[in-house]
Amino acid sequence: MNKSELIETIAQRTGQSKASVQGVIDTFEEIAGDIVAKGKETLVIPGFLKFEQTKRAARTGRNPQTGETIQVPASNAAKVSAGSKLKARAKSGK
Repeated sequence: MNKSELIETIAQRTGQSKASVQGVIDTFEEIAGDIVAKGKETLVIPGFLKFEQTKRAARTGRNPQTGETIQVPASNAAKVSAGSKLKARAKSGK
């Protein structure tokens, strides 16, 4: 399911307009992105998802084409973790 299909499904189930649902989803994306970018807090939807920033340490890597050793700098990354309710739904298949 892609974003437009998600918007259509939510609109059908809730009776809201597609434009309204898209506005809510776009705002959620913006807020989640802001929280992850700042890195000072996490966004938690209890039992469902957790969004946070994680730090990757600098490390030595290898160029797969040449075999040459390279230094990979430290960086920040986004981390999304599934909550217990989402894991249970995935496991049950329902």
